[in-house]
Amino acid sequence: MMREIAAQIRVCVQCPLSKDRKNAVPGEGNLEAKVFFVGEAPGYWEDVKGLPFVGSAGKVLNELLTGIGFAREGVFITSVVKCRPPRNREPRPAEVGTCTSLYLNRQISFIKPKVVVTLGRLSTAYVLSKTGFDTVRSITELHGKVSKVMFLGLPMVVLPMFHPASVLHNPKYEEALKSDFCVLRKELKRRRIT
Repeated sequence: MMREIAAQIRVCVQCPLSKDRKNAVPGEGNLEAKVFFVGEAPGYWEDVKGLPFVGSAGKVLNELLTGIGFAREGVFITSVVKCRPPRNREPRPAEVGTCTSLYLNRQISFIKPKVVVTLGRLSTAYVLSKTGFDTVRSITELHGKVSKVMFLGLPMVVLPMFHPASVLHNPKYEEALKSDFCVLRKELKRRRIT
């Protein structure tokens, strides 16, 4: 089923984002992953390679995963929208709605993760909006806080974090992101996920 979803994503023309992309980015990782990372949208290198988090933000993410003793191969990584928005603009609500209903929700339902890590404001707002949480609060307030939720009928925890790209634009976020990954490590240990 995940291969079918990925194949559909690669040829999708359901929203305007498909017009300017080089490659759609379905996501990648362990199909039995207990941890599911959701970014916001592919960037330049992701669009070129058709893979998630392979640019500078991906290097930061890989270092953070290694820092808590976790391999990238053990998680699943994707984004809210699967095509790069022009000039890296924020995805529009209709684009988010199309991608999440057609693809992201199905990916989460297939993998059934125990922990969903939302990277950035957009992915956090989307996931929490589907769980009845107050999404008016900012990522600055929400990051590093574990919430038990029901998402698509599945019990899981959601852990919002700053997007790894935030560190590239403002080094002050580095300590907060490292701290959030320590929270993730504690949650994985508590749930006996390795």
